[in-house]
Amino acid sequence: MNLLILAPKWGMEHLPIEDFLIKVKEAGYDGIDTWLPEDPTERKRFIQLLEEYELKIVCHQHQAKGKNITEFCRSMEYYLNLSLECNPLLINSHSGRDYFQLSDQLRVIDAAEEFSIRNKITIAHETHRGRIGFSPYNAWELFKQRPQMKITADFSHWTCVTESYLENTTEIVDEAILRTKHVHARVGYTQGPQIPDPRLEAWQEPVDFFLSLWKRIVENQKLQKAEFLTMTTEFGPPPYMWIRTEDNSPVASQWEINVFMKDLIRKSLQ
Repeated sequence: MNLLILAPKWGMEHLPIEDFLIKVKEAGYDGIDTWLPEDPTERKRFIQLLEEYELKIVCHQHQAKGKNITEFCRSMEYYLNLSLECNPLLINSHSGRDYFQLSDQLRVIDAAEEFSIRNKITIAHETHRGRIGFSPYNAWELFKQRPQMKITADFSHWTCVTESYLENTTEIVDEAILRTKHVHARVGYTQGPQIPDPRLEAWQEPVDFFLSLWKRIVENQKLQKAEFLTMTTEFGPPPYMWIRTEDNSPVASQWEINVFMKDLIRKSLQ
């Protein structure tokens, strides 16, 4: 199985797209993790540059909206179609809203699954706060009713939401690992979705915990004889990144932390 490590464009919006892709390529990443520009001209150039620099992509759908579930699913399908234009390895979906009633959450999953089958593309629903995968307990209800549901594992949201290292959700985490097709490799802790710096000794407990989860995901994908597994080093900018109180500057370099995580993952999990 090929472990592909991707760089997030999140936090790098200040860079022109070609400069960003050059930076990613030179750092030794396999590709990027982001969404496509809605402007057709920008989107065309983005895709051309992606091909030119021979970088892979996991594309996002996070923009869907609607006043009711029918409008939301229609909007989601529009952005899923948009995501297909760059020939992604898979699509990461910020699916639904945490306040959707269960029946509407299931409609979102079904709409995504129908699109997935029709277009022969994997859609992974991210375990993200504010979405249908916001907590392990809500995800468990969805897992029970939709055995085909696949996820992007971002367990940093779950440690934050449950204020725990998931010791009370063992069965749910086991099932989530089996359903994982993509990983957002950010280290959270019990009071937030991102520790300040994984290079610091004081934060090695959560780093080791998350590495153990990711290792299980890698091992499961190997057992399933998957062709590849994608992982994104997704430490983010402020306000995810901690800031100094005296001047509101980030406490560390987002880029340097993500490169550190890339190297740590390759060393620990390959």
